[in-house]
Amino acid sequence: MQPHNHPQPSNPDANTCLIIVMGVSGSGKSTLAQALANHYGFDYLDGDDFHSQEARDRMAQGLPLDDAMRLPWVMRMRDYFSAPANAGKHATLAFSGLKRAHRNELRNAGRRTLFLFLYSDIATIQHRVDNRAGHFMAPSLVTSQFDSLERPTQEADVVDIDVCAPFNQVLQEAIAVIDQHLLTAPQTQDM
Repeated sequence: MQPHNHPQPSNPDANTCLIIVMGVSGSGKSTLAQALANHYGFDYLDGDDFHSQEARDRMAQGLPLDDAMRLPWVMRMRDYFSAPANAGKHATLAFSGLKRAHRNELRNAGRRTLFLFLYSDIATIQHRVDNRAGHFMAPSLVTSQFDSLERPTQEADVVDIDVCAPFNQVLQEAIAVIDQHLLTAPQTQDM
């Protein structure tokens, strides 16, 4: 495990937690977010489920989304997490989070939020994407994902996790970070 520089969750006084597992396609976001949801008993959501059919069709054709196409997708997620109907439901979200502005929109949902940034080299990610089945995104889009990525440097609520390690090691590192930096934060503000 690598040391982490004391991440600070967004909205630390919020009562509801949101763990966002972010990174380029093929970094293992969905797998890790699902495992964390199971571990903590949180709801699991996948950002891909918030895409319009038009966006899915475009990516299946090997065409990347531009920022104008991504923004409504991010707004749907933000609105979901800030909706009164979902208040009190802790969740994990698998979300690419390629743009800082998009990460900021999810911070605006008002939940105590911690981002886990899954990273690796492009060759490792390309190999993973080339060998997975049943995903709508064309393998040719890996390079465009890396090109679009605005690395989350100097964002206090982001922890980098190298996904070259075996999955169980990645999972244990994520759990240790969450236990120490998200779940030990105050549940409610003292009155």
